[in-house]
Amino acid sequence: MASEHPETHLSASQASTPDPSDEMLSPLEQEILDEYARLLGNLNNMSSLLLDLSNSPSAAILDGLRGLERKTSLVFTLLKASVYSIVLNQQVAGEGGDGGSEEG
Repeated sequence: MASEHPETHLSASQASTPDPSDEMLSPLEQEILDEYARLLGNLNNMSSLLLDLSNSPSAAILDGLRGLERKTSLVFTLLKASVYSIVLNQQVAGEGGDGGSEEG
């Protein structure tokens, strides 16, 4: 599912190279640009971490998923048994009421 493409990251040209037009920016605009650059760095970091996780899931995640699978199958089995018990009880109750009137 994970692609074998090389990592591609977004880039922020204004964050890495000073621009002469920066002198015309207000402090608020510059602060916003700095926040966008910081956000870009965080997104690139998250992208690389997610790529690592998708290529080789950790043993702890796999163990947790196996445990969840066992619990889910147990709950499903118990649910099927409960439904079967309810249906069986309804059939027995239905046959008990119908059985007496049909024999007479």
